[in-house]
Amino acid sequence: MSREEKSLPQRVVADLMKKGSDWVDIQLSLVVRSLKRVAPQARGRLLDVGCGNRPYEAIFRPFVTEYVGIEHEDTFGATSAGTSGPAPDFTYNGKRLPFPDGTFDTVLNVQVLEHTPEPARLLAEMSRVLKDDGLLILNAPFQFRLHEQPHDYFRYSSHGLAHLCGEAGLEIVEVEQQGSLCSVIGHKINSYLAFRVGRVNQLAQAMGKLGHETATTKPVRYWALPFVGLSMVGVTVAAKILDPILAEPDETLSFLVLARRRPGASTVTSARPSSQESSPGSTPAGPPPTSSGTASPGS
Repeated sequence: MSREEKSLPQRVVADLMKKGSDWVDIQLSLVVRSLKRVAPQARGRLLDVGCGNRPYEAIFRPFVTEYVGIEHEDTFGATSAGTSGPAPDFTYNGKRLPFPDGTFDTVLNVQVLEHTPEPARLLAEMSRVLKDDGLLILNAPFQFRLHEQPHDYFRYSSHGLAHLCGEAGLEIVEVEQQGSLCSVIGHKINSYLAFRVGRVNQLAQAMGKLGHETATTKPVRYWALPFVGLSMVGVTVAAKILDPILAEPDETLSFLVLARRRPGASTVTSARPSSQESSPGSTPAGPPPTSSGTASPGS
């Protein structure tokens, strides 16, 4: 049942459940907080690479003139995001983004880099479609459970992300550590409670979460949800209180990186275009954006 088909009471209950679920999702709440903080730095045409169901569009819309979402055509169709919710504007083959050089003022990439087997190539492509001095907003995990299997390849330190950005002709502006030791421990405990004890995958997907996971058939353990829910709230409260008190600079869930394309930069890893790779993916919502002097873009 879509949101439009639900009655008002059903929509209110669904919204409250999703807000509660988002609040106990320690990693997601940290990512959203960071994105809201940096969103005013976005400008012009924004490209969201690996947009899924576009969960961060509302955060960035007030600051950009256009928000364009693109997804990998093969993997997106195999996930729950591919069958419900807002669709991407473009899909592509995972090799070359179907846009000319210097098309976008801002590129957003949230929790996607770990799912590409060629991260340097993806960074090079995102740099290529950025205008000179354009901004990349990149979010990638450092510690996180296996997810979206088997397409879960890497975890990233701040140094690794800086190295990849440098090779792609991008200059680091800021690196933010998202969470500390207590957030890491709390998130892992909550993940175990939710997915192993409560088996909430199906329920979460019904609320529009876990969009990049394949649809699950395991039944929810509704009998365990009161215990799971109360336990997760307690863990989340403890993690949020203790994280700043017991701060540990070498422990974090993920990193947010802001990087700007150096004017005239060339990349070490280049994605050579071909006649197939340079065409838009299936069912684009409109013609490919063209580069113009005036702006008319991240489990």
